[in-house]
Amino acid sequence: MLGMLFGRKKPPLVGIDISSTSVKLLELGRVGARYRVESYAVEPLPPDAVVERDIKNAEAVGEAIKRAVNRSGTHLKHASVAVAGSAVITKVILLDRNMSPHEMESQIEVEADQYIPYPLEEVRMDFEVLGESEKDPDRVDVLLAASRSENVDSRVDALEYAGLTAKVVDVEAYSMERAFGLLGSQLPNKGEGQVIAIADIGATMTTLSVVRNFKTIYTREQVFGGSQLTEEIQRRYGLSFEEAGMAKKQGGLPDDYEPEVLEPFKEAMVQQVSRSLQFFYSSSQYGDVDLIVLAGGCASVPGIDEMVQERLGVPTLLANPFADMSLAPRVSAQALSNDAPSLMICCGLALRSFD
Repeated sequence: MLGMLFGRKKPPLVGIDISSTSVKLLELGRVGARYRVESYAVEPLPPDAVVERDIKNAEAVGEAIKRAVNRSGTHLKHASVAVAGSAVITKVILLDRNMSPHEMESQIEVEADQYIPYPLEEVRMDFEVLGESEKDPDRVDVLLAASRSENVDSRVDALEYAGLTAKVVDVEAYSMERAFGLLGSQLPNKGEGQVIAIADIGATMTTLSVVRNFKTIYTREQVFGGSQLTEEIQRRYGLSFEEAGMAKKQGGLPDDYEPEVLEPFKEAMVQQVSRSLQFFYSSSQYGDVDLIVLAGGCASVPGIDEMVQERLGVPTLLANPFADMSLAPRVSAQALSNDAPSLMICCGLALRSFD
């Protein structure tokens, strides 16, 4: 059971982010002290292969991963993948600092029963030592993470269909936090002392993470995303869902699209970000944030960053974890720039190669 969530890797890893509408693949290398994007690809998924983060058709997801591998040109065979934060139970527990890793593992298995509301044979667990406890210097804080076995196994199975081996199963929130660490040079005061909200607006889910000094202090998921725009395009213009998704990305829709379809959706996005922030303010000591970072596929909607900044009165930035990276010759700078906000979790997963 232990060792499945955070993972104990050593071979180079390709990051694989499985969302409800697509599979994203990213391979990073390092040249000196600088990261380099070696390869990446985004492949659409068939409808209902993944429903609200649950893989319903591992074979279809595996086929999409296989296409992404072929398109990207990566030769890596080991991968890191993530489960949604809502599918993971986490708990910080105190253990004696002098325990060996094996003793910790045994003690955690004994204690896990009181924290996990499922039979232990039905879960995958892992732990990570966070460091000395502020409450007791003779003890260490240990982060315990657990998820239902099917959440982990379905992702492992999908990778195996594609000929890849899962070496790390991570948590999306931790992957987002890891990728956010790359944005330091783009942030006010290099991010130090800043309270920053990351609004990750995907196809069906919006996740608000709030970080302070690059550590996540709050996260919440809500059902809202770009599929609502796709469905409205589909309904209004008589297209299939796939055609509507392509038209949304590539353009060519009638003149009334922007004022009558896109603008109302942008308004809804602003309201969603505002509502998510209000939940954060009402459940924390904070009454404002210093910066909003927009991530996810919807962050690429033209002008949404300016609209959020204007309406909410908070400086707003589009996420780009690749701004300080070099690119391999086969990587298109323009394509990567367009996809950058939606690749944050994938980037955090690819960074596991350098743990």
